Amino acid sequence: MLRVGLTGGIATGKTTVAAILRELGCHMLDADKIAHGLIEPGGAAYDEVVREFGRGILTPDGRVDRQKLGAIVFADPARLARLNAIVHPLVLEAQDRELDAIERAEPHAIAVVEAALLIEAGYAPKLDCLVVTWCTPEQQLARLTRQDASRGSGRGLTVEQARQRIAAQMPMEEKRRMADEVIDCSGSLEYTREQVVALVAKLEKMEAEHTRQPQEANRNDRRKK
Repeated sequence: MLRVGLTGGIATGKTTVAAILRELGCHMLDADKIAHGLIEPGGAAYDEVVREFGRGILTPDGRVDRQKLGAIVFADPARLARLNAIVHPLVLEAQDRELDAIERAEPHAIAVVEAALLIEAGYAPKLDCLVVTWCTPEQQLARLTRQDASRGSGRGLTVEQARQRIAAQMPMEEKRRMADEVIDCSGSLEYTREQVVALVAKLEKMEAEHTRQPQEANRNDRRKK
């Protein structure tokens, strides 16, 4: 099975690209959703997160208020690093389990892990291909501060909050240098889609090559015997 990573700076179009990949038949794993589940009541990280950040981050019904938690960690790099240290190892374990399950069910699948901190968490070496989404810094800021969250990546943050979140991540140019493929999401949706369609065609060829190499190796082994 081909294992692919999808990452990029915040509000650079990663979610849009993931949706197109899913539509084109790729198996998608959303690391952020996995992480959110881990800090729900009963989740593997819930108790430790509450001990670390206090009950002030909880809603009246005992759930973690992610906005309150975000306000704490994005204002303090040390606190963000502590949260990541609690949650990331559990996310990586869950990703591995889900990928293994997909491979057992569909050995020739293309499985894509979507994660904002995929590189930072040290997961990239486990993947066959790393895809990075990109747009201009001005677009990132505009998308994060847009009030209408139903449109693309709009999150209604203040300019200061948006800049904190951008600054908390690895610089975009560094991520782009590490990428095997880059998707430019600075243009129209149609332009983004064209790039993703071309990407899937490349991934399908990579997966076919993955399948062919072990078969050829087995044939060569049999000939030697």
